[in-house]
Amino acid sequence: MNRATISFERPNRTRRAGRGFTLVELIVATSILIILTSLAIPMARVSIKREKERELRRDLWEMRDAIDRYKDAADRGAFQTKVDSGNYPPDLDTLVKGVDMGGKKLRFLRRVPIDPMTGTTEWGMRSMQDDPDSDSWSGDNVFDVFTKSDGAALDGTKYKDW
Repeated sequence: MNRATISFERPNRTRRAGRGFTLVELIVATSILIILTSLAIPMARVSIKREKERELRRDLWEMRDAIDRYKDAADRGAFQTKVDSGNYPPDLDTLVKGVDMGGKKLRFLRRVPIDPMTGTTEWGMRSMQDDPDSDSWSGDNVFDVFTKSDGAALDGTKYKDW
């Protein structure tokens, strides 16, 4: 009889242990997942914003470098510019389309980059004649570019001031 009792008890124990999770265990596991998710979402947003800021800095550097290369070439007399332009490009499209230099096209940009903050290729521009703090472009030449976004960076500075 002892053997029969032992054999009946063991299947009951294994059956009870193999049934699944209790309600308390499910609530605890769900709570932990909710807490981890609530911590991960803000970190993901900051990471995305940081990447957009990196892209904005790279695009601004690329366009400003193209403007400087255009001016250097014009200062050396590689091509003719308007008299009152200060040897700066008339617009960003000129940097993409290029200028004729002895039968060859000299291009300074492959394309006008998309502003990561606004999602468009419309950039704010300043000419030599514009006030340094002005948001309007007189259309004479392109001395500097900036984003048209009104947002602020992670470090608190405004994107327009970059």
